[in-house]
Amino acid sequence: MTLSVSMKQQLGHLALDLAFEAPVGITVLFGRSGSGKTTIVNTVAGLLTPETGRICVQDRVLLDTKSGENLPPHKRRLGYIFQEGRLFPHLNVRQNLTYGRWMAKAPADRSEFDRIVEMLGIGELLERRPATLSGGEKQRVGIGRALLANPSLILADEPLASLDEERKQEILPFFERLRDEVSIPILYVSHSAAEVARLATTVVALDNGKVARQGPAVEVLGDPMVTPTGARAAGALIEAVVVMHHADGLTELEVGGVRLLLPRVSAEPGSRLRVRIPAQEVILSRQAPTGLSALNILPGTVETIRGGDGPGALVSVKTPAGSILARVTRRSTAALNLQVGGTVHAIVKTLAIAPEDVGR
Repeated sequence: MTLSVSMKQQLGHLALDLAFEAPVGITVLFGRSGSGKTTIVNTVAGLLTPETGRICVQDRVLLDTKSGENLPPHKRRLGYIFQEGRLFPHLNVRQNLTYGRWMAKAPADRSEFDRIVEMLGIGELLERRPATLSGGEKQRVGIGRALLANPSLILADEPLASLDEERKQEILPFFERLRDEVSIPILYVSHSAAEVARLATTVVALDNGKVARQGPAVEVLGDPMVTPTGARAAGALIEAVVVMHHADGLTELEVGGVRLLLPRVSAEPGSRLRVRIPAQEVILSRQAPTGLSALNILPGTVETIRGGDGPGALVSVKTPAGSILARVTRRSTAALNLQVGGTVHAIVKTLAIAPEDVGR
C-alpha cells in the first residue's frame, strides 16, 4: 500500500509545488519550520484543499482537483496523531481508544484492541481519565486511538514536539514498533534530525516548498547536498549489529567489517541498530592517527566536498561502515588538501553518540 501526493498551493510567499510517494513504514516530511510540512499533512487529511492536487492511497482517490473528487475527512479512513494527545477529558482511556473505531463504523475486534493495548503498554491506564496521565501516556493513548480507527493511513504532525527529552525517549520505541508492525503508510512530520534518523524508512526532504530529495533514510541523510534544517544538524545514518557489551560500560557494534564503540545501549547481541553520527562530531585526518583518546577511527575516501557561504564545509567520506559526514572548516579542507577520491580517516568520539542518536 502506497500514499501518492502531488499538489500546488500558494501560501503567502511560499509556493508549494511537490510530488512524492510514501510506502508502508514511516515516511518523514523533513524540513525547517515554514517549509509546508503541516500544510501537506492537513491537505492529505482533507482539512485543506490545494489549488491543484491529487492524493491517492493505493487505488483509492482521496482528492483529485481535476475531476472534482474530494472526500471529506471522516470518509478518508485516516488516523491522526497530534502534537498533544487531544483526548476527550470526560472519557476514560478505554473509551477514548474505542471512539475512533466507533466513528469509523468499524466492527469491534477485541483481539485487535488487546494487541494495540499491549504494543503501547497502556493496559494499566484503561480506566483512568486524561487529566491523570503524563504527557507521554497521553501520546501513547493518542497513537492507540489512531490505530483503532481502522485507518488506511496514519498522519503524525510533530507528535513529540510538546514533550520534554525524557518523555520523547519514552515514546520513540513505540513509534519504532509502529513502523515495524503496522502494514500501512505513516506520514510523519519532523524538523528533528535525530528523530528522522531513528524512525524514518523513507525521507522526503523539503526546501522552500519543493522536494529537495526523497528516498531511503540512509541515502537521504547521508547526502551532503541535502541539509533541509541546515549544516549544523547534518549527520549520516548507519545500520549496525550489536556484538557485545564490555565491562567498562561500552557497547561494541559491527558494520561492514568495522567495529564501533558506543556508550552502552539496551540491546541484546545480534540486535540490529540504527546509529546517527552527527557531522559536527567527526574529525578528519589524512594519516591514520595515533595517540588519540577517540576510539572510533574509520578509513575511507572522500566522496564529495560541499562548501558553504560561511567558513564551513561538509565532507562525505565513504567508509566500510557506510557514508559518514564531517563538518569542518574550509581552511581545514585546504590544509589537508582534501580531494574527491583521496584517502582520509574519519574520527568519531565514542561519547559523541548520544542516546537519542541510537534506535532500532
